[in-house]
Amino acid sequence: MRKLISLLTLLFFLSVVACAQHAPNMNDNHHAAAPSPSDAAETQDWAKERLAKSPRHQEWVKVKNGTRAVNSFVVYPEVKNKATAVVVIHEIFGMSPWVQSLTDQLAEAGYIAIAPDLLSGMGPNGGGTDSLDRQQVGQKIRDLPPDQITADLNAVVDYVSKLPAANGKVVVTGYCWGGSQSFRYATNNPNIKAAFVFYGSAPMTGSDGTVDKEALARIKAPVYGFYAGNDARINATLPATTQAMNDLKKKFEPVTYEGAGHGFMRAGEAPEPTDTTAADYQKNLDAWRLNHKAREEAWARWKKLLASI
Repeated sequence: MRKLISLLTLLFFLSVVACAQHAPNMNDNHHAAAPSPSDAAETQDWAKERLAKSPRHQEWVKVKNGTRAVNSFVVYPEVKNKATAVVVIHEIFGMSPWVQSLTDQLAEAGYIAIAPDLLSGMGPNGGGTDSLDRQQVGQKIRDLPPDQITADLNAVVDYVSKLPAANGKVVVTGYCWGGSQSFRYATNNPNIKAAFVFYGSAPMTGSDGTVDKEALARIKAPVYGFYAGNDARINATLPATTQAMNDLKKKFEPVTYEGAGHGFMRAGEAPEPTDTTAADYQKNLDAWRLNHKAREEAWARWKKLLASI
């Protein structure tokens, strides 16, 4: 069993570099459900276990966007007063156990958190992330029509802002692919209070990486960036993005966590490597330590920013 766990841990760290990642039980169950076949390379059992131990109220809801039903995972905080809502935009891996666990952790911090499965209805027989294998998930997400993504998110924002336990303020956050979508969504909804972009790029006008200043000009909310030091693909876009946001007098505050890799919020939460006999044990351990450090620092910054909204 220990060898199996070690193998899964090794596979996880190999997958982090690429950052490419159920069926939701549609009954109003308190806890989330079963493994997703899209997690073949890394089961995220640690995320499922954390979620299962949560004392907070969790439920799956179908948010209507016209004829679409967007399956969304909602977790409520245990607080006395009405709370700000956080919309969580998943990675290119879709609705994974880690995304659900992160949503629960936001509720633990005092916020109503909702994570929509943007692949809802896009799989076989109208399924979502859980009905697709890992490769299909990535391709389906890349093929999502931008206008559909925006409309789905608009429906989710409208839904969560009107919950009796909500105070009406909504922010968005996203990771990897979702990080870029959270930046893009800030250009399309002037009513959100902030966008938290985790290792995602600003909207671009073409394949040459030109920042879409016309889109950025529509942003009304502050944008806070969380970036990994070892992530040249994304970080290469930051100078032009920063310049464009400055030119437009838009608030953009990026922070780079040196030594961390793309996907550090997930990688830094995974279990520490323990198989000292593995060939890449020290390399994986060093990477985990840097990702874990970045995650802890990013969480502290994020919670401080959320509290100020």
